[in-house]
Amino acid sequence: MLLDTGEDDEINILGQVSAPLELLVEPVGRLFEQFQIQLRHKYSHEHFDGKDLDQSESGSSEDELPDDEDETLLFSLDPREWKNQDHYAVLGLKKLRINATANHIKKAYKAKVLKHHPDKRRKLGNIVKDDDYFTCISKAYEILGNPVKRRAYDSVDAEFDNDIPSLSTTSKEKFFEVFEPVFERNSRWSLKKPVPKLGDNSSSFKDVDRFYSFWYDFESWREYSYLDEEEKEKGENREERRWIEKQNKAARQKRKKEEMARIRQLVDNAYACDPRVHKFKEEEKEKKLAQKRARQEAARAKAEEEERIRQEALAEERRKKEAEEEAARQAAAAVKKEKDALRKVLKKEKKILRNIVKENDYFASNESEKVNHMEEVEKLAELLSVTRLQSLNEALNTGDKEVAKKAFLEYVKELKEQMEEEKKKQLEVLQKPSSNEVSQVSKDWTELEMQFMVTGVNLFPAGTRDRWEVIANFIIQHVEGSRKTARDVLKKAKELQKNDFSLKEEAQKKAFEVFEKHHTKGCSSAVPAEGRISQRYESVVEQQMREQGTNPSPWTSDEQKLLEQSLKTYPADVPERWEKIAANIPSRSKKDCIKRYKELVEMVRAKKMAQSAAAKAKRT
Repeated sequence: MLLDTGEDDEINILGQVSAPLELLVEPVGRLFEQFQIQLRHKYSHEHFDGKDLDQSESGSSEDELPDDEDETLLFSLDPREWKNQDHYAVLGLKKLRINATANHIKKAYKAKVLKHHPDKRRKLGNIVKDDDYFTCISKAYEILGNPVKRRAYDSVDAEFDNDIPSLSTTSKEKFFEVFEPVFERNSRWSLKKPVPKLGDNSSSFKDVDRFYSFWYDFESWREYSYLDEEEKEKGENREERRWIEKQNKAARQKRKKEEMARIRQLVDNAYACDPRVHKFKEEEKEKKLAQKRARQEAARAKAEEEERIRQEALAEERRKKEAEEEAARQAAAAVKKEKDALRKVLKKEKKILRNIVKENDYFASNESEKVNHMEEVEKLAELLSVTRLQSLNEALNTGDKEVAKKAFLEYVKELKEQMEEEKKKQLEVLQKPSSNEVSQVSKDWTELEMQFMVTGVNLFPAGTRDRWEVIANFIIQHVEGSRKTARDVLKKAKELQKNDFSLKEEAQKKAFEVFEKHHTKGCSSAVPAEGRISQRYESVVEQQMREQGTNPSPWTSDEQKLLEQSLKTYPADVPERWEKIAANIPSRSKKDCIKRYKELVEMVRAKKMAQSAAAKAKRT
């Protein structure tokens, strides 16, 4: 190594220099990348700011813009029709479109400015018109450079495919190939991120359900303000601006509704064609059928178990019933056996009693006493108990006739006293109520009331509803001033039936006397004093019957039956009806039949009136 210390100084050698080395260096770093971009695009040093540098660090893909400029398109642009132009194509971003970033748009616009600005073109000698197409480039950057306006423009992107698959055989057979790109294409409008994928044929039920739930509740950010026909700022006053805003809002809502209907139709078609949905439905159906069959089997098993338990209970109840019936039969058989044995013993003792008394000639000294003792023997045999009969037979079988006769007579006397005592008690029981109440009732009954009471009892037999009330009303209707109640009638009927049969006979006798007196007026002198009908009386009655054409004697049951049968045989519309009826009853004339018919009609009418009066009194 040489060290130069000056012109006049000496050169000293300190050491030797090593040979140079050749190294391969690869340039890297953001500054080198910035330098390369600057050389490629001929940018100045002031082109890059801090933001551009930060973005360039992520890679050079955003700086590499596709070269798809169409000058023919630019030259054909009309500044007045800027709303109908393709802004992405104007800036040369037709291939990127919605995927273009803000940096892409900014760089594309700057590139267009450097190339197509009117000042740049004037320097090159190009003619610039008043309605230059550069206005369309500026308008494109104004729309795409503003995130809000760009979103409005992207919502109505003319290049977007709004078509949806139909319900065709192809859609069902190639479901995933047909519908997956459509859902991918429409997922760009979703407000919610991430958007679930359609999946494949092996997707689980949970994934498929989540996918369709997301799309059925799809929320789109797509809006249609870019298509507004008028801008509200053009309104001359507030009312006009409001009207313009109202019209634009209505048009947007209509387009939004149509868009949501399109999305819903897409999801419905996909759901209808999805083979996984059909598979899951079949699985769910089979699952429900399996559950239903399981429930049916469980219900059948339960019913069978209940039926088995019921049958066992019935069998047990049947066994108990049979056991009880068997026990009852055995008990009845034992009782019957005991009764039979007792009957045999009783029969044997009766036979012994009869034989002993018969052998001793009934302990009688004459025929009259013998007949009486024979009756007493039968009473003793029928009324004494087995033990008493045995005692009597032992007493009679002593061998001494006098002792036997004495014992026989003592038993006969004892039985008579016992029978007299029982008869006395029965009479006391029967006569006790009749001594006060019944006798008092008898005093209050008149002969006419007794007559109609007997008639009512015969007219309204047992089984008539409210019989005693009806009979009481029957008496009240026919006897003026009568106040008999159903209880009075019942007591009087019991009195006539049980206690004093002479009263009933007396009532019937008096009723016949009244009847005879009524029908035999004017001929009382013809009746003999002895109570016997003489020949003279018979001739008078026959003469009266010939004159009057009547038979005063009461109607017999046979005559009544003939009358009823004739009334049925000859109805009211038959000519000479009563002559034909009278011809069937030899002992009665036409007048007798008509009179009896009227009596029957009157009796039925009275019966109905009595029954209705009793029913009315009962209701009140």
